[in-house]
Amino acid sequence: MQIAMIGTGYVGLVSGACFSEFGHDVVCVDNDAGKIASLRSGEVPIFEPGIEPLIARNVAEGRLSFSTDLAEAVRGADAVFISVGTPSRRGDGHADLAYVHAAAREIGAALDGYTVIVTKSTVPVGTSREVARIVREARPDAEFDVASNPEFLREGAAIGDFMRPDRVVIGTGSERAREVLGQIYRPLYLIETPIIFTEPETAELIKYAANAFLATKITFINEMADLCEKVGADVHDVARGIGLDGRIGRKFLHPGPGYGGSCFPKDTLALVRTAEQAGAPTRIVESVVAVNAARKQRMAAKIVAHCGGSVAGKTLAVLGLTFKPNTDDMRDAPSLDIVPALIEAGAVVRAYDPEGLEEAKKLLDGVTWCEGAYEAMEGADALVIITEWNAFRALDLARVKDLMKAPVMIDLRNIYDPREMAAAGFDYTSVGRPLRGGGD
Repeated sequence: MQIAMIGTGYVGLVSGACFSEFGHDVVCVDNDAGKIASLRSGEVPIFEPGIEPLIARNVAEGRLSFSTDLAEAVRGADAVFISVGTPSRRGDGHADLAYVHAAAREIGAALDGYTVIVTKSTVPVGTSREVARIVREARPDAEFDVASNPEFLREGAAIGDFMRPDRVVIGTGSERAREVLGQIYRPLYLIETPIIFTEPETAELIKYAANAFLATKITFINEMADLCEKVGADVHDVARGIGLDGRIGRKFLHPGPGYGGSCFPKDTLALVRTAEQAGAPTRIVESVVAVNAARKQRMAAKIVAHCGGSVAGKTLAVLGLTFKPNTDDMRDAPSLDIVPALIEAGAVVRAYDPEGLEEAKKLLDGVTWCEGAYEAMEGADALVIITEWNAFRALDLARVKDLMKAPVMIDLRNIYDPREMAAAGFDYTSVGRPLRGGGD
């Protein structure tokens, strides 16, 4: 099959590379000439484990290419995927569909035969119908169908998620479009992947509902962590105790400083706005959005409290800035709230992240940037772990104590054991476990 992928951001690039790995001929299109030139020279603009060799292999075998010419890519394509950004719109929180609509107009002008236009970007309910209207307005004579095919990729595990997904959701009322998309996803039939065919509106809502539910699980366990700290319980045991219930499940029950990233913050807010507009408010999701926003500020307060109630004039070593490990994505990362709050409180922040430094430097001011974890600790009054990169899971604690002014650690991801830290002589606190020391 011939595929045009419009947009070479995270979703477009991963999806295009994986479709080419399925054996399809894929052209990834972007209007950023610099990005396309970099991709053609072998430079990949995102950090995602496994993406570079995947792209290189399929480019070498002639199945994957990159272009700035949307019209040329669309001509002769069996399917055109729209994978452009849908950020939160300033002022009201609705998803900004400007890039989707612009792509639809360009695609419509370029169509030269039957084509399935697929919205892979995360879009509000009704967007596929609107894309169809825009294309029809641009080309009344065009022969096409529009389908919704939301992505469910986790940054840091996206290739595996695409190649071995839990499910594929395709929203279309057209048998012809179903046949084309069925052929595109045929390799997944062979491994018995559930493929759900439904109407476009349902497919669009599935994506938002899934992300909102996962964000709710994260927020729930974070609130349970707060309660655990008050009553002397251990949130990890609570999570295991409820997660072993098959009706609940163990995933997304990891306490921390709040969710971030490219999906959960904007998608929960967009769902709230869509529901309000439809006259069916989602009160639970509204609470999730509010609690998560407040949590990031509370984590800054937690750090200050563990440093004796003030960080004025103190040096804090911060490890991890991205919203999660195995990505360089800083979008809505908890660090973007926590670090500025610490600096405003008078702290000197020395920070390190294995992959996110370049992006962090664009977003955070007043930080001393370090080239390694131990460099960040030199002369620090306290160590703060915000992102649970593997590189931080087995620090040389003796070396850490030698480098720091005082052995104080605030672990917002619970990657160390409180008893072991107490035995090592650290004044240690984490999330949802005994505040200091190792408990009973």
